[in-house]
Amino acid sequence: MGYLSAVEMREHAPSEDAALRWHLFSNHFPPLPSGILPVAKRVLRLIRAGRTTAKVRLPDGVLYRGQTHAPVLVCAEAWHLDAFLTE
Repeated sequence: MGYLSAVEMREHAPSEDAALRWHLFSNHFPPLPSGILPVAKRVLRLIRAGRTTAKVRLPDGVLYRGQTHAPVLVCAEAWHLDAFLTE
């Protein structure tokens, strides 16, 4: 499991959405909360658009330093989204 598994899944899954869903809920232990998926998709869109200083609203029950918003780069690192940001 880990980065290489995420890369493989991204390459072979029927869609990036399917690969991301698998990564967040099966490639993490414990699995991340289900509300993370739409936030992770937004994180990827923002980073790809060059908006690396943006913040995103976290799903209910998830806080970053006691706050409901977190920087996109912090989310990308915490959720190991690097496999989805490389070509």
